[in-house]
Amino acid sequence: MEVRGVRLHVAEYGAGAPVLLLHGFPQHWFGWHRVAGLAADGQRLICPDLRGFGWSEQTRRGYDIDGLCDDMLALLDALGLDRVGLVGHDWGAHVGFRLCLRAPERFGGFLALNVAHPWARHRAILPNLWRQWYTAFIEYPVVGRAVLRRWPAFCRFLLRHQVADRSVWQTGELMEFSAAAQAGAHAGQAMFWQYVVREIPALLRGRWRGQRLTVPTVLLGGERDNVFPPSMLAGGESHADDLTVRIVPGAGHFLPWESPQVVAGAMRELFAAGR
Repeated sequence: MEVRGVRLHVAEYGAGAPVLLLHGFPQHWFGWHRVAGLAADGQRLICPDLRGFGWSEQTRRGYDIDGLCDDMLALLDALGLDRVGLVGHDWGAHVGFRLCLRAPERFGGFLALNVAHPWARHRAILPNLWRQWYTAFIEYPVVGRAVLRRWPAFCRFLLRHQVADRSVWQTGELMEFSAAAQAGAHAGQAMFWQYVVREIPALLRGRWRGQRLTVPTVLLGGERDNVFPPSMLAGGESHADDLTVRIVPGAGHFLPWESPQVVAGAMRELFAAGR
């Protein structure tokens, strides 16, 4: 499907109330496969590959959070959908929070997975910045693209070490997602670069402090998430009309893969309440 001059690949599961699901790094639409098998009954799950990832077209620019939001709003328009449920994991959840702040009328509820909210306090962010160590290998132009293209073992390392139990991955799944990161090296590097030069400084300046989240939101984190630990998820409730934070015991950074039953259950609960 072409929107804003870029071809986006979109996978769909099920039929019923529409739900837009946004994947994280280094995955693509298949990152929702385990959840979809449990949540597609009565729901139309729309799983796009973000610009430059999976089977979507790579472009030179457009990988900042606002640009990715523009893509998703244009996709909803192209699909003729005025209002949907929204689920985001990792990078997809960063995009999801921004979508809810920019266009709250388009979303009946938001399920955010393994991400910090936009109002995280300095005392929560600064002691945990070291957890983003791996971005130093990806974010810089030329170097980051080379790492992703020539060192697929790096992505497999991240996938294995960001879950609580490495046996959750099958070898073929690790190979698929690391190969996808190779193919989407430009997009991966550009997205991380935009996050470092734009988003982290904006968070530290409190750019979103004056904006209120009005979309009913559930933020799910993993008890053993070593990228966004539970301590980084607290404190957003005062900036939202309806924000609930829940921690999944024993889970790491890939809730859609590690705890698909929990994610599917949270989707049914949240989106049923918003209808």
